[in-house]
Amino acid sequence: MLRTIFMIGLIAFAGLFVLKLFFGILGGVFGILFLLLRLAIPIAIVGGLIYLVLRVFAPDTAKDLRSKFGGD
Repeated sequence: MLRTIFMIGLIAFAGLFVLKLFFGILGGVFGILFLLLRLAIPIAIVGGLIYLVLRVFAPDTAKDLRSKFGGD
């Protein structure tokens, strides 16, 4: 019984150590990923607005852009 309790504690301690190591090393990678995501969202919004304006005022240009970048 005591051996089982110690083994569970040892496994839990090892798991916490591995999680700390994993997120400690990859914390910088996650930070860079979220930074790039934070930069990409406004760029996508501005690009979508520009495409919407082109689609309303110059449908042929929007069609050319859609076939060039969209692959249609």
